[in-house]
Amino acid sequence: MKKLLSVLIVLMLVLGLTVTCVADIAGADDIEDTMTSADGTYELAFITDVGQLKDKSFNQGTWNGVKSYAAEHGLSYKYYQPANGDQATDDDRYDAIKAAVDGGAKVAVCAGYMQGAALTKAADEFKDTMFVFIDGWPLTGADGNIMSNVAPVVFKEEQCGYFAGYALVKEGFEKIGFCGGGGGTNPACCRYGYGFAQGIDAAAAELGKTVDLNYSWLYGATFSASPELQTMVNGWYENGIEVVFACGGPMFDSITAAAAENDCFVVGVDSDQSYDSDTVVTSALKGVGEAAYLAIAKYYDGNWDEIAGTGINLGAAEGATGLPTETWSMQTYTVEEYEDMLAAVIAGELAVDDNYENLSDEALESVNLSIVE
Repeated sequence: MKKLLSVLIVLMLVLGLTVTCVADIAGADDIEDTMTSADGTYELAFITDVGQLKDKSFNQGTWNGVKSYAAEHGLSYKYYQPANGDQATDDDRYDAIKAAVDGGAKVAVCAGYMQGAALTKAADEFKDTMFVFIDGWPLTGADGNIMSNVAPVVFKEEQCGYFAGYALVKEGFEKIGFCGGGGGTNPACCRYGYGFAQGIDAAAAELGKTVDLNYSWLYGATFSASPELQTMVNGWYENGIEVVFACGGPMFDSITAAAAENDCFVVGVDSDQSYDSDTVVTSALKGVGEAAYLAIAKYYDGNWDEIAGTGINLGAAEGATGLPTETWSMQTYTVEEYEDMLAAVIAGELAVDDNYENLSDEALESVNLSIVE
């Protein structure tokens, strides 16, 4: 997984603390996904979200952080995928978590908001195992108290969504699409989408133009690639949409297939997906791998109590949201202009609204919003 920005990233776990170590997980894709421990136990575990481990996005990025820490510190590691794939139930997710604990996990990283119910049960039962809950929230045990063996991590996805939307319009795109995963119930994807719309609106207003935005959660409930999704997006491209934000892991494959067929473009999500398709013009990045790495480090450094049970919210100020500059392909909108905007967000001079319930045609002055249901 490439670095989030063009320099090494220091993530500050936001509790008024500064993390002094640097999480550099570049090259993590070269670390073997499977290894055999001498005693048959695996100290670090990763429980995947929906989709496959190598999804070129959320799962793969998070796993890279786990593998990187394990490899650098000589620890055993293993990943677990809930049974039944995209149709996995809470019981399937609990079984995967339990398998990790039974396999010797001291720290288990659980990816995705769908882990909530299963992780609540497992963390209450297995109190000696520490759990990192990516895209999660503080969990309450049966005794009514917040569980200290769970460290939830969330991100300010509205920021990188904004950066991507703004960049597209500045680059010259005027007909844009958004396809989100989770069926509109995943807060992370909702923040991505709302920030994307705000960025489009801001750039269009500056340029004195109006931009069309197709916005849909159709065919994304399970985040899966599907013929139905590809057909819908193909229709968008045929009717003038120039670029689509593929905000949902494996959905990327259907959307890039439609883009390639129509000589159109895609915005990637979570990781720099330009390595996976020539159709990708940029990607809205969040440092899931870096966050997993540093949360694990908190445990081994003896500082777990600093993040235990408390929500960690990472954004541009922590180096956790942005656009990839190493693979910059835009010609009109420059890296320098982007870095100026990034600096403004870090300094608090530019704030992006995270309340995605505010998304509406009336709230966007320079966007023709078409919600496709």
